[in-house]
Amino acid sequence: MRVLITSFAHNTHYYSLVPLAWALRAAGHEVRVASQPSLTDTIVTSGLTAVPVGDDQAIIDLLTEVGGDLVPYQRGLDFTETRPEVLTWEYLLGQQTMLTALCFAPLNGDSTMDDMVALARSWQPDLVLWEPFTYSGPVAARVVGAAHARLLWGPDVVGNSRRLFTEALAELPAEQREDPMAEWLRWTLHRYGCQIGADEVEDLVTGEWTVDPTPGSTRLPVPGRRVAMRYVPYNSPSVVPEWVAKAERPRVCLTLGVSSRETYGKDVVSFQELLGALGDLDVEVVATLSDAQRDHLGDLPDNVRICDFVPLDVLLPSCAVIIHHGGAGTWSTATLYGVPQIMIPSLWDAPLKAQQAERLGAGIAIRPDELTADSLRAAVVRVLDDPSITAAARRQRDELLAAPSPAEVVRILERLTADHRSGRPAGTATDHS
Repeated sequence: MRVLITSFAHNTHYYSLVPLAWALRAAGHEVRVASQPSLTDTIVTSGLTAVPVGDDQAIIDLLTEVGGDLVPYQRGLDFTETRPEVLTWEYLLGQQTMLTALCFAPLNGDSTMDDMVALARSWQPDLVLWEPFTYSGPVAARVVGAAHARLLWGPDVVGNSRRLFTEALAELPAEQREDPMAEWLRWTLHRYGCQIGADEVEDLVTGEWTVDPTPGSTRLPVPGRRVAMRYVPYNSPSVVPEWVAKAERPRVCLTLGVSSRETYGKDVVSFQELLGALGDLDVEVVATLSDAQRDHLGDLPDNVRICDFVPLDVLLPSCAVIIHHGGAGTWSTATLYGVPQIMIPSLWDAPLKAQQAERLGAGIAIRPDELTADSLRAAVVRVLDDPSITAAARRQRDELLAAPSPAEVVRILERLTADHRSGRPAGTATDHS
């Protein structure tokens, strides 16, 4: 079958798609990856076929609008909120409005939508796989009648926020109902001659199916068809440093992560202070820092190793703990290798993941405004001294390892796509295996 894979132009969002794309290609399926032009080299370097669509201006405009500072933008998108008195209709409507106007619409601008639909019309894919921000994927699939599925890279905060919103929406009189996401999708599809009913909107918002590579203990209660998949890391081409295999003391990884470097880039406490606080511990600290961050470092403790980049799937098997900001790839890879996580979360779903880690006993959360050199040192000591934290992290690892591999998921997607073509219902179970 022909599979069109879509991602907006952000490396870490795309990286989550690569292992399943490889599995589809290895199974003999035709695979093309469509994204804005700035991602083309990344796609080609991953060994897949790129199709540039649209332009990068809408993404540039979004980053310009927020001034490179996404923290104020995040304040209206608190995915950890569960209090009924806070989750009012006004709050939920505001959240959907922000998601639509400040995230989904800019990342899927008119030129991207037009080119994605034109590509789907000319190539006629059987299946469209899309990462959760790239709504040009399901729109194009709907226009040509292809099956489509989301591939998550973390807990399904978009689906869960949508679930809460639609439940509140259903309680309102018809004349008071507002739905900015549905309105955007409807008028977008109208441009291509398609009409959708109210009952068809949710398939576009959350996919006909959702491929979920997260451990079951972190999944949110989102209705719909879910295909569990084992997480497989992809970090871009890299070379394994010789020193990685030689950990003579407990190893602590400190990393800001690629995603945070690209979109956040600010540190509440200097790395000089944080690394200095770990200097008297009997550990080896591996800190991945950019050149700009290195330039501000003075003398460091003897137990600190600085490097620009090392593939986490190579480094983490030798680590006793990782300190990071909760980025998708870092969180998933640490979970896969059963490494306790100390998270300093600020953006998108990172606060939720940190909260979940604490609830499950698999990690420690430190709010950015509460981060100090002393609080970080205390968290590292606690993880090293408490074997129950490592045991809990390994239970999450076992959850991931029990899920079907990408190669096994290909067979599930083949069956579901065949059902879609024949008009047979795919069922309503939350898991396919």
